Amino acid sequence: MAYFVTGGTGFIGRRLVARLAARDVVHVLVREGSRARFESQRTAAGQDPARVVAVVGDLGAPALGVAPAELAALKGRISHVYHLAALYDITAAAPEDAAANVAGTEHALDFAARVSCECFHHVSSIAAAGLYRGTFSEAMFNEATGLEHPYFRTKHDGEARVRAETRFPWRIYRPGMVVGDSATGATDKIDGPYYFFKLLQKLRSGWPNWLPLVGLEGGWANLVPVDFVVRALEHLSQLPGHDGECFHLTDPRPRRVGEVLNVFAKAAHAPQATIRVDPKLIEHVPPELAAAVVAFEPVRRVVEELLDGLAVPRAALAFVNYPTRFDCARTTALLAPAGIRVPPLEDYAWRLWDYWERQLDPDLSLDRSLGGAVRDKVVLITGGSSGIGRATAIRVADAGGTVLLVARDAAKLEVVRELIAARGGAARCYPCDLTDAAASASLVERVLAEHGRVDVLINNAGRSIRRGIREAYDRFHDYERLIQLNYFAGVRLTLALLPSMVARGAGHVISVSSIGVLASPPRFSAYVASKAALEAFTRCAAAEFADAGVVFTVINMPLVRTPMIAPTRIYEQMPTISAEEAADLVAEAVIHRPQRLATRLGLFAQWMQLLAPKLSELVMSTAFRMFPESPPAAAPAGPPGAPAAGAADAPLPAKATPEAVIFASLMRGVHW
Repeated sequence: MAYFVTGGTGFIGRRLVARLAARDVVHVLVREGSRARFESQRTAAGQDPARVVAVVGDLGAPALGVAPAELAALKGRISHVYHLAALYDITAAAPEDAAANVAGTEHALDFAARVSCECFHHVSSIAAAGLYRGTFSEAMFNEATGLEHPYFRTKHDGEARVRAETRFPWRIYRPGMVVGDSATGATDKIDGPYYFFKLLQKLRSGWPNWLPLVGLEGGWANLVPVDFVVRALEHLSQLPGHDGECFHLTDPRPRRVGEVLNVFAKAAHAPQATIRVDPKLIEHVPPELAAAVVAFEPVRRVVEELLDGLAVPRAALAFVNYPTRFDCARTTALLAPAGIRVPPLEDYAWRLWDYWERQLDPDLSLDRSLGGAVRDKVVLITGGSSGIGRATAIRVADAGGTVLLVARDAAKLEVVRELIAARGGAARCYPCDLTDAAASASLVERVLAEHGRVDVLINNAGRSIRRGIREAYDRFHDYERLIQLNYFAGVRLTLALLPSMVARGAGHVISVSSIGVLASPPRFSAYVASKAALEAFTRCAAAEFADAGVVFTVINMPLVRTPMIAPTRIYEQMPTISAEEAADLVAEAVIHRPQRLATRLGLFAQWMQLLAPKLSELVMSTAFRMFPESPPAAAPAGPPGAPAAGAADAPLPAKATPEAVIFASLMRGVHW
């Protein structure tokens, strides 16, 4: 006698077909439009076409839409009908759920009657219990409560149709939340715990493991790997004497959502929730207050933004406090003699994570190359004649972007443009003194007239002065010069270009700040203050333009070996990053568009200032005493618009003490 399977090309179905085909011929319901997919799966599995046979039909039609001649040929030959076809989607609309899960079941029952099957096997779901509070046994059905959600209601109603059947015997199976294969991690559907994998991934990259994390204990989560479900389903369907029964294919050890997430966090090497809030505390919140908070516009927008960024459907939140546990003692006893059991989640969670991250992570489908970010885009780079700007311009042009080079020295800009052209790239030179408001306005007018837009603005131009405050009592012009270029110039250019970005609903502004803003090193008060101002403006703008499609990024750049630091001779002995390495950071910012991009040392310095401000101050004070002061500037101070004459223009002693070199090595990239 042969078998008939609906949903035989699905996640559970194709694995069941493979096991049943070892017993006898399996007929698989296939839509006409899915025949190629079915044949591809059959070939990939090495299955004999005479053993695994396609039957063209449709779940949405009476008798599954199988042709009358086919029905006649199958009558009396089908011993078992396995009905797996359903809509497993908590985000689907009620009519879609009803068509697949209720009407589809009725059509499968109709088909089973017409072919005179011996037993109908219905794969239901634990969702048939609704939101029952307590333990739901295999003998329970009408006790289900909380069936308002369309998925719960239709799974319950579909099971009800089977229970009312009197034309032939039936058996019902209620799998838990089915995840990937416990041996390989393989899966082809993203739901359940997978919805939270992106959150774990982001926590891993942005939250130190040593910092305690507060999480939610949540309700109950019953996970079962697909290989267990298939083996159990096959075995139970062949056991004699169990018609008219229901089987829970669930884990006998229920777990809280918080525990499950911690297991996956460990598998992902992400921080785990040290403290988990008991859901009973949330239950004490008056429903009207909770509804008011959720409906509050700022809260709603924040929640939606978080869910969109993590690719978590809003409907999934309804199941975080799932109240139902499932008694599977009888099924567990029936499976035990065959050695079929649910493996501990700890044993295979890492396989599920590894498969998701390597095969199913949505970010894998994104073009994370610099070319994907700048190809056919217009990128304006200030300070493009040397150092970070020059290296970044070459990278962007090599990746297919059109580079607009801005700096004061026209001759130096032309050298960079010719280099880019020789490499096959596109670049234009725009000599401009960005501290001159009229010149800056003219620059923007010309750029927009010639190119129509700027897709990415990189505010990179800047200069530094290394001088202790005691040495600057009479040098207020140092602060004025740096604020003119490091802050006002960038803000002026950003304000001028923002209207066109907003009009297009797209744009990216990158402000190259300094690690000094995070570390607050001595002798750089003028430089750090000017960069901090630019950073503050950028972060405020990010909030204001979040809905306009314009993204803002701050890069806390470490000390870079560029012409700007060349006059400070002591830096020749200090560890720095190269301009090319700095360009890598800018490229990363262009590609990923983060709010902030900083080195691990920069983030550590920020945490130090937050958690141990006195210790951070002591470290910086030690550095202040360890490193020598810059000699006085060789040239007298000029008017605010003139080139700065300061510590960056005056050489330091060529020799640093061994202690200073060691200290600078430990704090690589921080300005001293």
